[in-house]
Amino acid sequence: MSKKLFKLISTFFYLGCFPFIPGTMGSFAGVLVYLFVADFLTAYAVMTIYILILGFAVCSQAEKLFERNDPPEVVIDEVCGMLIALFSLPKTWPIIFCAFFLFRGFDTIKPWPIDKLEKVPFGAGIMLDDIMAGVYTNLVMRIALLLAPLA
Repeated sequence: MSKKLFKLISTFFYLGCFPFIPGTMGSFAGVLVYLFVADFLTAYAVMTIYILILGFAVCSQAEKLFERNDPPEVVIDEVCGMLIALFSLPKTWPIIFCAFFLFRGFDTIKPWPIDKLEKVPFGAGIMLDDIMAGVYTNLVMRIALLLAPLA
């Protein structure tokens, strides 16, 4: 794969090259993907798995390309994490809004074991911490919906 293709994929179509808050922009891109495929569960699952596999495939090379560990330009991990965060949740704006900010909080604060997963070598840590932030977000949203339904 060429450097241009690694950059295109890892930055999710150069969205990660946005001059500020690239992680938030990547999360927002995840919401946009969600809005397009959420009504089609099979397509949603396939898209999430595809982005997950692509992310793992490019992150190690992206670290070499950007010459640093977990470069902020790499946002395919946020896209994937956001898709996991919203997986199979009701498609309503209050839920999307809450899940978005909850995911950004988990991704920023990095509670255990997210902080440990981030340190996994060979680019895998880039993906793993956002996957776990997505899982945490999805679980918290499900618990919240059981306790106080928003949908």
